[in-house]
Amino acid sequence: MATIDLNDDSAVVVIGSGAGGGTLANELCQKGIKTVLLEAGSMESTESFVNDEWAAFGQLSWLDMRTTSGDWRVAKDFPNLPAWICKTVGGSTTHWAGASLRIQEHEFKALTTYGEIEGATLMDWPIGLSDLEPYYAKAEDKMGVTRTNGIPGLPGNNNFMAMYAGATKLGYENCHTGNMAINSRPRNGRTSCQQLGFCFQGCKMGAKWSTLYTEIPDADATGNLDLRAGAQVLQLQHGDDGKVNGVLYADKDGNQSLQKARVVCVAGNSIETPRLLLNSASSMYSDGMANSSGQVGKNYMRHMTGSVYAAFDKPVRMWRGTTMAGIITDESKHDTSRGFAGGYEMETLSLGLPFMAAFLDPGAWGRDFTRKMDEYQNMAGMWLVGEDMPQESNAITLHESEKDAFGMPVPNVEFSDHPNDIAMREHAFTQGSEVYMAAGAKEAYRVPPYPSTHNLGTCRMSEKAADGVCNKWGQTHDIANLFISDGSQFTTGAAENPTLTIVSLAIRQADQIAKLMTEKSI
Repeated sequence: MATIDLNDDSAVVVIGSGAGGGTLANELCQKGIKTVLLEAGSMESTESFVNDEWAAFGQLSWLDMRTTSGDWRVAKDFPNLPAWICKTVGGSTTHWAGASLRIQEHEFKALTTYGEIEGATLMDWPIGLSDLEPYYAKAEDKMGVTRTNGIPGLPGNNNFMAMYAGATKLGYENCHTGNMAINSRPRNGRTSCQQLGFCFQGCKMGAKWSTLYTEIPDADATGNLDLRAGAQVLQLQHGDDGKVNGVLYADKDGNQSLQKARVVCVAGNSIETPRLLLNSASSMYSDGMANSSGQVGKNYMRHMTGSVYAAFDKPVRMWRGTTMAGIITDESKHDTSRGFAGGYEMETLSLGLPFMAAFLDPGAWGRDFTRKMDEYQNMAGMWLVGEDMPQESNAITLHESEKDAFGMPVPNVEFSDHPNDIAMREHAFTQGSEVYMAAGAKEAYRVPPYPSTHNLGTCRMSEKAADGVCNKWGQTHDIANLFISDGSQFTTGAAENPTLTIVSLAIRQADQIAKLMTEKSI
């Protein structure tokens, strides 16, 4: 691992090592650019991952204090855990299920396609599918996405078989084992999936793509990477010219250091990224950095979600095999005859028994709850994920009184469903239940949304500086050498799982940063 001096102001500093930050750091290092990668969490490995739900949750999750408000049920059920994301080297790529889907062309043009929707702050992305297609192709090859580059799909487990049987009977035409960044055969020095069923707990086989054991080691091999784990970033600093010139962080022992920088790229996820910008307010930037539009933290999206589980007469044992073992994509189209704009996916999902007890009906107890839990081995399950409407009132703000261990205000996550989200969820609950009943289920259970895993928006891309936080490259409108490098830059959410797009945007952003540095524009 390289050692970059704290006073070296020629380096690029990347904050966060997940899908965006970890990929970006590697791409920059491959171009010969000295890069400091700051990660708040500790370093784990395929050896240290534990195949135990509760233990792994404590090992990987971001459990720092947060508060929650709004009318979403998560605010009542999990008031201090609005998001289920990770604090570890590799970020949430250690925890994600691996689903890798391209955003559809019409979803980049949400305002044009859907029109004005009351209460929604829809806007077209400043880029389209054609801009991202070459980067999607690079990302799919890098990540080893099944059903691309001649890579076969994963085998279908019982959870998928139940979905497929129902989908076929209902006439759905696009049901398969998914486009997954999980090796279906050995590739790029990583083994194939052994169907252990602990995708959310960290892949002990290394078959699932994660920046922890792909991008970061590749970046290290260049001699240009200085990875600092246990580095909690507190503030960004700037010079008299307004450009960011340093990053203040605390190490695992609480000691504070200031790393000088030529360029700073923030990839802390859609909660920590706006929190950092807001916590970096100064006399020059009184409302926080990159916030002349007032849009930092606004338009928080977390996808329309919910789950359907169903009990059958015989054991399904859904926990055997990949966690997200299949998908139905037919409902991801835009078809207002269903009563809402945008679309959704139905994706198989398996939760371990502890999480099933926590999420099936949070707070429930008694005979009906225990009766359902007794059916666990006979259950099949799916997750519903669709495009939620951006709303300015859904926002990340700084709490007025709650502080973290370093005395910095913690984030409050405000979210309320838009009527379009509610209509979509109702349709998805109905269709998901029908899939299982068509497959012969005895009973289907509607399960409310859990803490968010797809956190999007809050520093959205926009053509005009007044409408958002960054431009089509993720470069902030206000500060030329400050970039947003994660899902925060999503203008709208689309129906698809976001990781593939985050990785693709990071590859594209690295090209632009290298170009601007060569031109001495930043």
